[in-house]
Amino acid sequence: MTAPALPSGDTPAGGATPAGRVTPAPGLERFSFNQATAQHWPLAEAVAGCAAAGVTGIGLWREPVQEYGLDRAARLVRSAGLTVTSLCRGGFFTTPDWWDENRRAIEEAATLGTRELVLVSGGLPAGSRDLDGARRQVTDAVAALADEAAAAGVRLAIEPLHPMFSADRCVIATLGQALDIAERFDPAVVGVVVDTYHVWWDDTVYAQLARAGDRIAAFQVADWVTPLPEGVLLGRALPGEGCVELRRLREAVDAAGYTGPVEVEVFQASLWSRPGPDILAATIDAYLAHVP
Repeated sequence: MTAPALPSGDTPAGGATPAGRVTPAPGLERFSFNQATAQHWPLAEAVAGCAAAGVTGIGLWREPVQEYGLDRAARLVRSAGLTVTSLCRGGFFTTPDWWDENRRAIEEAATLGTRELVLVSGGLPAGSRDLDGARRQVTDAVAALADEAAAAGVRLAIEPLHPMFSADRCVIATLGQALDIAERFDPAVVGVVVDTYHVWWDDTVYAQLARAGDRIAAFQVADWVTPLPEGVLLGRALPGEGCVELRRLREAVDAAGYTGPVEVEVFQASLWSRPGPDILAATIDAYLAHVP
């Protein structure tokens, strides 16, 4: 599969006219392709490739959107007939500029037409060992942003990351911790992200999924392989390449009441070295074999 050329005017070729929506390919009714899975695929080509493949949803990241131009990116996705299923990322609440950055992230999510702004909460402040204090900072920051997010029609989606990231990336390490924060707010305003790579190991995860109910804002899928091939950040694998019970987790998420997109999000340098269309095709094949 090769990505079609992009005509002028930010109108992608593929399976939709500017006025229409992409018709999903069989089995891909819920599938969404997270942009980070093909890190080096230009945004316009990724959008066109998804549309041509019958992929209806794409998860976007702020940095490539900003590079392309926010308003231009919003037009691009709309004209392709795609839905932006999430925007990564806000958060990093333990850094000095968290307030301005997160207000911008809310505005960007609203402009792109996505309800879900993924929050990676941030690690310990420089020089700190106060994990409890850092988690309180996250709670206070979410509270400070909630009204602004609600006014913009954006949900703050708290993503717990595997505990190996607690020091430098995310002090919220379990789904239970994320829910402890989210439950203080209207579920239409603050929810949680369930990412299989980060939660599969937790012996309480199925009870926490049942607890989460309509607070599940996004469901992301990646597999876990050992030894981690490229370090903790780039150690993810395509569905079926590792040890995670992906279908069981998907069934539990569905049983909790979630009916939304299933985003495949894989950070792996060896995967990124392949052409974007090949990555998309491999991701679709892995998803169909191991997730629905």
